[in-house]
Amino acid sequence: MNKLTGLIAAPHTPFDSNNNVNLSVIDEIAQLLIEQGVKGAYVCGTTGEGIHCSVEERKTIAERWVKAADGKLDIILHTGALSIVDTLNLTSHAETLDIFATSVIGPCFFKPGTVDDLVEYCAQVAAAAPSKGFYYYHSGMSGVNVDLEKFLIEGDKRIPNLSGAKFNNTDLYEYQRCTRVAGGKFDIPFGVDEFLPAGLAVGAVGAVGSTYNYAAPLYLEIIEAFNNGDQAKVSALMDKVIALIRVLVEYGGVAAGKAAMQLHGIDAGDPRSPLRSLSAAQKADVVAKMRDADFL
Repeated sequence: MNKLTGLIAAPHTPFDSNNNVNLSVIDEIAQLLIEQGVKGAYVCGTTGEGIHCSVEERKTIAERWVKAADGKLDIILHTGALSIVDTLNLTSHAETLDIFATSVIGPCFFKPGTVDDLVEYCAQVAAAAPSKGFYYYHSGMSGVNVDLEKFLIEGDKRIPNLSGAKFNNTDLYEYQRCTRVAGGKFDIPFGVDEFLPAGLAVGAVGAVGSTYNYAAPLYLEIIEAFNNGDQAKVSALMDKVIALIRVLVEYGGVAAGKAAMQLHGIDAGDPRSPLRSLSAAQKADVVAKMRDADFL
């Protein structure tokens, strides 16, 4: 099974001033990722506000990403939605596209109550795109709190195209258990940017994150320093990561991340309600503080 390696950005979905998807900006984001050495894009996930977009918008976004990536990025398409009807519609559409894999977060209103319920749900979804890999999106934000190791063990029996899971969790014991299921067959890309050295230390080979949209070279330098055993350099570079993460915590990850794209001359617009948009002054503050973090 192919595993994702290096950095996978979770790109923002750009909106224009009328709150419509700004497709041409996707081309700019894709170009930036390719230039910065990013290996893939996890499209329409949390950072990409996939849950805030309509089914038709999400299909258009997916098609545009495939075109913009031009075979130079592995595209993992998040197709999760509250309604399984929408999820299956999006996943069937994804099957027609030149992408690496599909992925879903657990439904976050009526939640699967057990590992078996989640496996059954994911089996239905993964079967709608049988030629693509499938990653379960394991995130505390969904409120679906199942033991991921058990999910992978059961999923291995019932989901032929199960690739692994996108691991957005800080439980590194759980992470280590997951990387050992079925002799290490599953791909568990690590999903907490500010924990990257910890993820590397417990065996992560690929990482998915939102800050890789605008700060990928910093993280590539961290990976290099880690691989060279240069702990002092890792720590020094993490100073910069902590400084940029502070800005996201202060202003909200999606809104501040979109503003941070201005560092590269890209206007990703505002997030959709109920996320609060930043004022012009707040956006300027984000950009100034990001510059001060000195990672460019």
